[in-house]
Amino acid sequence: MQLFRTKSVEQTIAETGEEGRKLKRSLTWWDLSIMGVAVAVGAGIFSVGAQAAAFHAGPAVIISFLIAGIVCGAAVMCYAEFASMIPVAGSAYTFTYTTVGELTAWIIGWDLILEMLFAGSVIAKYWGVYLNDFIRLMGWNVNTDLALGSFNFDLAPIIIVAFFTVLLVLGTKIGARVDGAMTVLKIAIVVFVVIVGFFYVKASNFTPFIPPSQPAAATTGDGAVSAQMAQPLWQWATGMTPSIYGVPGILSGAALVFFAFLGFDVVATASEETKNPHKNVPLGIGVGMLLIIVMYMLVAIVTTGMVSYKDLAKQDSPSLATAFELVGADWAAKIISFGIVLGLATVIMVLLLGLTRIVFAMSRDGLLPRGLSKTGKHGTPAVLQIVVGVVVALVAALFDIGVLSDMVNIGTLSAFTLVAISIPIMRKKRPELPRAFRMPGNPWVPILIALANFWLMLNLSVLTWIRFLVWLVIGFAIYFSYGYWHARLGKGDLSETLSDETDRAVNG
Repeated sequence: MQLFRTKSVEQTIAETGEEGRKLKRSLTWWDLSIMGVAVAVGAGIFSVGAQAAAFHAGPAVIISFLIAGIVCGAAVMCYAEFASMIPVAGSAYTFTYTTVGELTAWIIGWDLILEMLFAGSVIAKYWGVYLNDFIRLMGWNVNTDLALGSFNFDLAPIIIVAFFTVLLVLGTKIGARVDGAMTVLKIAIVVFVVIVGFFYVKASNFTPFIPPSQPAAATTGDGAVSAQMAQPLWQWATGMTPSIYGVPGILSGAALVFFAFLGFDVVATASEETKNPHKNVPLGIGVGMLLIIVMYMLVAIVTTGMVSYKDLAKQDSPSLATAFELVGADWAAKIISFGIVLGLATVIMVLLLGLTRIVFAMSRDGLLPRGLSKTGKHGTPAVLQIVVGVVVALVAALFDIGVLSDMVNIGTLSAFTLVAISIPIMRKKRPELPRAFRMPGNPWVPILIALANFWLMLNLSVLTWIRFLVWLVIGFAIYFSYGYWHARLGKGDLSETLSDETDRAVNG
């Protein structure tokens, strides 16, 4: 069996011109930057930051954000090089197919499906939570819960997923415009939080900046999962007592808030829908990443300076709005809650887009049923987009947020690790290919990036690793029973000849 057969870059790009399976190029570098900000800001600032401070790192969550930002920023540079060289839907899946082979590409594609499916579901679920928080703060008597017999679920996530699914079916550019308008409002809310929050900052809340380490069970109060199963894998492997705060808390906090930087690999999935992608994709990714890191650091400083991490830890589900409520600024909490409701909505749209493009790329290669990669009159994979929307909505309605968040992180980090490893491999295999952006310090910097990502993976819980391995086993079963035997590469169906239209679209 040729498990590590590779596609050439020429074959990969030529595929984008296949009739009935072409995506319309309509996005600019600014659209990509906004897309990255849209997905990353909502996922991190409005959800996991306060929880990481309360249950992992205390005020030192600022360092956790910095560590995660540096690692993610370095990984993003690897994505930028590949995206400028291979501007095709599929992101890390497509990149690894051309470098380390089909089986590895399948693993990455399967991991990306895990990442974006669960991330979309997490954010849809958070959106419902924050919508209900906003309704409560406003004093309105509205309930979005629906009871079917003994089963209760929230209608809100289903409604928001359905809304953006319809927009994306009608066209990526339409969705990007709506997403852009909401993102501008979200950035305005972040600026508001920073300015107003600084008036409530107390230096005493930063002391101790790195709280002393203590047993995990004493603070987490998680009765559903044992302390051993909830501790980072490296702690379990070395026989350490489960603990939070201190240096271990900073590291586990970094692994958790990595979820906050989720999004830039999603941006790379839109390469095939970008005008002049060799130039615009690296530029869009870089500008968006810079904006994100600055905003995260400011919000982390304000949140931990306003309220003691001990007070945050007393809340069942601490959030950014919680900090304002605890200092008596209920009016600010209302504004933040409104901004969060709109802001998290933009995240859902980008993740729905990214998930669809990953499945689209794998389907076009034959690793998943080819019927999933057909495009409609709007230049979008309409049927696939609807299927993805239904699945995301169901997962959001049926699963717990905590379970989903850690699964997103491990899927993302595994993809980042293999993309970084692929950079020196591709430099050696195809040094002549034009690259609008080149990752500096090859091969040592990409190797260090891969190791840093793997270290963050080791800081995720034992239970998360067990679930991840189960997900991989399911993926291997699908690949060896279907994907390997139907891959177009194995059948020799791929051409390296670019049509004139495809050449103009890709190379300008």
